[in-house]
Order: sequence, then C-alpha cells, then structure tokens
Amino acid sequence: QVQFEESGGGLVQSGGSLSLSCTASGGRFTIYAMGWYRQAPGMERELVADVRTDDVTTYADYAKGRFTISRDNAKNTVTLQMNSLKPEDTAVYYCYVHQLGAGLAWGQGTQVTVSS
Repeated sequence: QVQFEESGGGLVQSGGSLSLSCTASGGRFTIYAMGWYRQAPGMERELVADVRTDDVTTYADYAKGRFTISRDNAKNTVTLQMNSLKPEDTAVYYCYVHQLGAGLAWGQGTQVTVSS
C-alpha cells in the first residue's frame, strides 16, 4: 500500500504563490506517473498536472503558465509550484501516483485557500 506525505497547502492572497510537495513510499509496483488533482466544494475532482517517468508533463488549461510540476524519480517526490493564484484555485489538492499494474493511489489531500 502506498503511503503519502503531502505538504505545502495553506492560505494565500490572490496573486500569491504556494508550493505543494508529495512523497510516495511503500508501493510494490513501478510508479509511471505522479501528479495532482484538486476538488473544490460541490465540484468533481479534476486533474491539475502530472508528470510521467520520462518527464512528459500534462497540465490543465487553467494551470498552464501559472503552475509548474516537477518530479524526483529517485525519491518518488512530486512538487507543484503554483504562482499567480486566484480565488478559483481554492480547493483540496490531492497527490496521486499511477502504478503500473496497480492503477491510481491517492494522498489524503491538502487544503489550498486563496483569498481575494
């Protein structure tokens, strides 16, 4: 079973920055991709960004140009740098890993609140 250590959420003013970090450990399968989803109240969970083992990245349209995802494969750590934050970025952000042969595993989530 994968264990997650997430950090970096919090409260920030509009236009500010936050950096989310997540380390995954304990999985039995090779991690193919790591990334972040988010879920705002009353909304479905949506992809923010992810990065594959070969460093190919995917970003949601709203994240392009503002967020940057990076990964340390040796440490199974993924970091999401979020700049120019907006109130609509307020959500619980969930780290996830995609393990080959085992599907997705999720962290417990970290709250990001952006005040106007």
